[in-house]
Amino acid sequence: MPILEMKVPSPGESISEVEIAAWLVNDGDYVEKDQPIAEVDSDKATLELPAEMAGVITLKVEEGDVVPVGDVCCIIDTDAKRPAGMVKSAEPTAPAPIPAPTPPSPAVIPVAQSPAQPAVASVSEKSYAEGSPSPAAKKMMADKGISSGSITGSGRDGRVLKQDVITALAAGFDPSSASAQGGWTGSREVRSERMSMLRRKVAERLVGVKNETAMLTTFNEVDMKPIMDLRAKYKIKFKEEKGVGLGFMGFFTKAVTTALAVYPGVNAMIDGKEVQYHDYVDVCIAVSSPKGLMVPVVRNAEVMSIAEIEGEIKRLAIRARDGVLTVDEMQGGTFTITNGGVFGSMLSTPIINPPQSAILGMHNIVERPVAKDGQVVIRPIMYVALSYDHRIVDGKESVSFLYLVKELLENPERMLFGGKQPEEILLGL
Repeated sequence: MPILEMKVPSPGESISEVEIAAWLVNDGDYVEKDQPIAEVDSDKATLELPAEMAGVITLKVEEGDVVPVGDVCCIIDTDAKRPAGMVKSAEPTAPAPIPAPTPPSPAVIPVAQSPAQPAVASVSEKSYAEGSPSPAAKKMMADKGISSGSITGSGRDGRVLKQDVITALAAGFDPSSASAQGGWTGSREVRSERMSMLRRKVAERLVGVKNETAMLTTFNEVDMKPIMDLRAKYKIKFKEEKGVGLGFMGFFTKAVTTALAVYPGVNAMIDGKEVQYHDYVDVCIAVSSPKGLMVPVVRNAEVMSIAEIEGEIKRLAIRARDGVLTVDEMQGGTFTITNGGVFGSMLSTPIINPPQSAILGMHNIVERPVAKDGQVVIRPIMYVALSYDHRIVDGKESVSFLYLVKELLENPERMLFGGKQPEEILLGL
């Protein structure tokens, strides 16, 4: 009988092995062509593995096994007949529609990366405890506010599958009920969860960046009133004409690319005994997703308008939410922006994404008393932080760069004139 051997594909350049995070089917199941059958972890991202042909599947490796790229992970008997009553469909039929999660917003704290690939922050972490949810089920339970242990699993060893969550919701399961709520129960049990391959690599890189770079951080504050006034005046018209919202990230990205033209060392990186300077700016923007934090890259942000920047961030955020970001969309980057303000952070020290030389941290906006023209006034203030590698960026350069970003945000019109005042352009200064 014809047997198809499914081999582990390469998720991206420089990746030699993956970990089977979760099988989405059971041994002996009939699978359709292109049906997701497994989630695999690499040190870059978590990806779905689709069936190459329809047939009965036999699993050759266990969940948690590390498998070299190119090795056989399962076989499919393509001669097997579809079970009676099984509808041919690549998508399972859900008993009840489940509302899609809302689009994610730019998020915080990207993590270290290798020279060839920016890493993303934590994705769905795999638990091997009996009765633990699969990554897909864990994501849906988090979206619906369902605590672990509230749903009985039908998978192997009592594993909670995505279909178990869908069935429970369709049957009237109430996540707000007392029995479904998480919290302290008085139990003194200890639960062990195995770190995913990606999370283990993230841990190594976070320690590495502290040990291998001369990282320092400089701080400043930005009066956000000019930007907020501009948004209030034009946000409706901007949305109608451009089709995207007018957010803060577009202004910050534009200010950063303008300032990097003046201070190119902040956009450079060390390669052995050489310094690589870039004539472009690929900005890494951390965004939240159901699998955790990811850091897609906005390519050539230096030539984009604010509308184009906002549109690209929205596109990447939607792809992150849907779990379809590719390795190429997260590879590279010359500078990173991270926004802790969405979670209420007032001030933090962001960690550099090596081999980049700097990262800008945004924070929350709080009304504070400040002195303006000899008077105390209340203004919406944001603290900003620039962490930089002192091996390549001097203190004067880093402080001057951050101060220019501040000046551009407090005088948005300067972004139109390469960082100069309009009257300086008029006078040819």
